[in-house]
Amino acid sequence: MKTLLVLLGPTGVGKTDLSIQIARTFHTSIISCDSRQIYKEMKIGTAVPTSEQLSAVPHYFIQSISVEDYYNSWQFEVQALDKIRELFRTTDVVLMTGGSMLYIDAVCKGIDDIPTIAPELRAELMELYEKEGLEPIRNMLKELDPVFYEQVDLNNGKRVIHAVEVCRMAGVPYSSLRKNTPKDRGFDIIRVGLNRDRDELYRRINERVDQMLAEGLVEEARKLWPGRQLNALNTVGYKELFDYFEGLTDYEEAVRLIKRNTRRYARKQLSWFRRDADIQWFHPEDSESLMSYLQERIKSK
Repeated sequence: MKTLLVLLGPTGVGKTDLSIQIARTFHTSIISCDSRQIYKEMKIGTAVPTSEQLSAVPHYFIQSISVEDYYNSWQFEVQALDKIRELFRTTDVVLMTGGSMLYIDAVCKGIDDIPTIAPELRAELMELYEKEGLEPIRNMLKELDPVFYEQVDLNNGKRVIHAVEVCRMAGVPYSSLRKNTPKDRGFDIIRVGLNRDRDELYRRINERVDQMLAEGLVEEARKLWPGRQLNALNTVGYKELFDYFEGLTDYEEAVRLIKRNTRRYARKQLSWFRRDADIQWFHPEDSESLMSYLQERIKSK
């Protein structure tokens, strides 16, 4: 049986080094399911693996598109599955790792069949978003699909815009098309999660932000500032610095907010993942137990 291993967990927990260890053990490649590391201009602020780490084993979906490109979890589902099935031609095990909840669910469970969005409609909504921000599109969603309006994160521009796209293309509320029925992928999926004690995780997050700043995050964000309306840049670490550049906060406050908002995102990730009873959890430093678990699970298939 072909097997997809999924190594997931909150930001800053320590997935990268362990993912390389797992990939080397099973002589396989890594599919990244990080919705921000996929953008080539966002290297420091998304903690893209180092060149040494990337060269240790083959990686896919890292720095492969531009922030100017429209990209979502539906596209990732199709492209990642194509790559996974291509890799299965020469190996029995593939590793996917990351912390983007929707991307992981898209591959493991599937996204409901959604109508193809007409390019002109997408361009129309993106033009509106760039000129007037998200609020008029939120208002459209509230009118077209009040059910999903109450469920969605209204600050997540990508999800709000896509829901409006679907409503207008399908002529029915987006919520009526969401069946949440897992799809049969034709291969086995083993999900393992990494977590640490809260204080330990938060300390690592704060230290990683300091490291990003030392590596040049401010300069990276300043280069991207002209495109700050782009949905890809509605990202922790960048949007707080954009406010600093605009004089809305000072530097110290921007750094404090980056750390706080990253910790909040980690809590959100953990809440999402904990709803899935199939995930087996490990401490990142207990790699021996994790590797034994994976090897036993694969042998039993």
